[in-house]
Amino acid sequence: MSDRGFTKAVLITGAGGGIGVRTVAAFAERGYRVYAGVRSTAGIPQLDRTGVTQVELDVTDPATIRRALESIAAERGSAGLQVLVNNAGVIVQGPLELVPDEELHRQFDINVYGPQRVLKAALPLLRNGHGRVINISAATAQLAMPYLGPISASKAALESLSHAARVELAPWGIPVVIVEPGAAETPIFAKAEAEARKALALADPSRVALYRNQLAAVEGAMAKQKPGPVDRVVKAILRAAEARAPKACYVASRDARLLRVLSRLPLRMRDRLLAGSLGLAKVEPAVGAPR
Repeated sequence: MSDRGFTKAVLITGAGGGIGVRTVAAFAERGYRVYAGVRSTAGIPQLDRTGVTQVELDVTDPATIRRALESIAAERGSAGLQVLVNNAGVIVQGPLELVPDEELHRQFDINVYGPQRVLKAALPLLRNGHGRVINISAATAQLAMPYLGPISASKAALESLSHAARVELAPWGIPVVIVEPGAAETPIFAKAEAEARKALALADPSRVALYRNQLAAVEGAMAKQKPGPVDRVVKAILRAAEARAPKACYVASRDARLLRVLSRLPLRMRDRLLAGSLGLAKVEPAVGAPR
């Protein structure tokens, strides 16, 4: 089938990441025309497959977004886009007192402003293609986690925009769907940890010392966490893409469902449970650090 005929098309941002690569493969295997948005088209071997075109698309750069959508529109014509998967994302972590302003800005630029930029640019194609939008969120959107405040806040903001867009775009029959992964086996967590260590190395040592024991406790608790398979997330994305009447939100893992349950508890109870699960409940300030 030709692109201008009946072949469905999907644009996936952040296609070079762990979830992105697997999502590209899954759509390609289903016969979609896949546009894999990557920051550089120098070449990602995992994306080299039939039906997949890598397009330069940096969600923080409006110029690359415009060029990417123009190239897709030129190829697709009136067939438009059937699915937009806003998958590009980043994790910024660490004590809020020590998170650099530029890192907090980067968090929102990629996770909040980025999906909104791409959605605005893609809407003409989505209207032509009777398409839908899938925004990849996170379980922390429902329950803000200590030492993961930036990612929690950005995903909560993304979900708020998604809820608003769902009602605003309903007159054109464009569903806006949220997919909430939990911890998955992708490199994003290791990258986040490396960036956090860089930020701490540049921070005021006396302030870093305040959090020494808490950071050690959180690191130990996170090390015990067992990330789930990426395939669960990909299956949720495919369900959101192909359901005749998609749900507003698909929760893709057990730990994400658990955080949703915890989010409904009274605040003080919730805080105690979070502190206990992260090993913070009995942690004292570092010796010699101001109280």
